[in-house]
Amino acid sequence: MADYTDLTGEYTIDPEHSRLGFVARHAMVTKVRGSFNEFEGTVKIDGEDPSKSSATVVIKTASIDTRNEQRDGHLRTNDFLDIEKYPEITFSTTGIREAGDEEFEVTGDLTIKDVTKSVTIPFEFGGAATDPFGNFRVGFEGKLEINRKDFNVTWNAPLETGGVLVGEKVTLEFEVSAIKKAS
Repeated sequence: MADYTDLTGEYTIDPEHSRLGFVARHAMVTKVRGSFNEFEGTVKIDGEDPSKSSATVVIKTASIDTRNEQRDGHLRTNDFLDIEKYPEITFSTTGIREAGDEEFEVTGDLTIKDVTKSVTIPFEFGGAATDPFGNFRVGFEGKLEINRKDFNVTWNAPLETGGVLVGEKVTLEFEVSAIKKAS
C-alpha cells in the first residue's frame, strides 16, 4: 500500500474545483447529466492509518442544475427532491478501507429526503499538490449507482412506446478537490 503520511490533516472541500454530479436515463434512450452547485464538506485524513480517516458532505438540494430551467424546477418539487421539506442531502463516513493501490472503499450514511442508507463508494486518490496560491490540495474521484426509489424519489411517467420517462438507477459522481487547513 502507498504511504499517505504526508497527507495527514484536516481539509475543506473546495466547491470551486469540485463536482458533485449525477447521471440518469431519460425517455429510455439518452442520459441527463447534472450537478449540485452548492455544497460543503470536510475531510480528515489519517495518513498512517487511512481507516481512521473520515469525511462529511452537505449538499443544498435547491442548487440542482441540469442546464434546463424547466426540468430543474420539476426536480425541486415534491415529485423529486422536495427542496422545501428536504433542503439538504448529506453523507457522513462510517468506515474507510484501502482497496488497492491508491483506491479506497468509503462507506457512509447517505441521506436523501427522509431516507438514510449505508452505501460504499469506490474512490481513487488523484494526487496531492501545492497550488500557485500556496494551498496544499488532495484530489479524489468516485462514483456510485443508486436506485432513486430507495430514497423515496419515485415520480415517473409512462411512455407511449413502453418504458418510463425517468430511469430508476442514478449514477452519483464525485470529483473532489480539498484544501488542507493550516495547522
